[in-house]
Amino acid sequence: MRVLKTEADLGAHLPPGGVLVPTMGALHAGHLALVKRGVQAVRTAQTACVVSIFVNPTQFNDPKDMAAYPRTLDADLAACRDCGATDVFVPEIDVIYPMEREPLAPELPAVATEPKLEDAFRPGHFLGVCQVVWRLFELTRPSVAVFGEKDWQQLRAVTAMSESMGLPVRILGVPTVRESDGLAMSSRNRHLGESDRKTALGLYRALLESQGVASVDAAEAHMRKLMTNAGVEVEYAAIRDARTLTKRPGQSDGPFRAFVAGRVGPTRLLDNMEWS
Repeated sequence: MRVLKTEADLGAHLPPGGVLVPTMGALHAGHLALVKRGVQAVRTAQTACVVSIFVNPTQFNDPKDMAAYPRTLDADLAACRDCGATDVFVPEIDVIYPMEREPLAPELPAVATEPKLEDAFRPGHFLGVCQVVWRLFELTRPSVAVFGEKDWQQLRAVTAMSESMGLPVRILGVPTVRESDGLAMSSRNRHLGESDRKTALGLYRALLESQGVASVDAAEAHMRKLMTNAGVEVEYAAIRDARTLTKRPGQSDGPFRAFVAGRVGPTRLLDNMEWS
């Protein structure tokens, strides 16, 4: 496995048309599921699977949040090697955002600006996501990019951006990986103490118990109630069209997803699940 750091490294060693797995590091089993899916796609196409590790400053609303983001590069490299990645791209910030050029500013798709989910609580976040993803596509020239379904709005935003810009990259979503008790795996989970860990399960229970509730309004209210009773500071609990994230059952033929987000102590968590 090669560790690549510069644009010259990519040009010398990475052929176009491979598979990209973009991450910010601090890899857990959820990330590694993405890497394994990328490696599987590589074996089929006989090309390269590159995992990028870059903590992207433009997608953080709070500098303290970025400073607190865990950095575990040695462990990340070992995990990528064990999963069969052919290359890991670990750029410095000036490789992604060269000083001699203005940062790319792609036009954001509606799914990144209109649903009033993550876009409402993290202004500027999706611009940062689309900036870094576009730049990573430019540098690594993949034909396939792998993203997790846990960040469903991000998955849909990147997919819509790629489609609207005519980028030759197929976006591949991978189902959420969960802990044995159902909590969605996240790099932020390591910030949860024992008590907060139990509180965080309120998000998962809310999603589960929203299933089969006949009224959308009742299902959303029930999710909020369950999260609040568990001790979660609720930011949103919503059921939306899985593609647009704006329309609700009755306005669309679906499929639909339930979305939740909230704070457990200082830690912000989000989750989603198919809804019917």
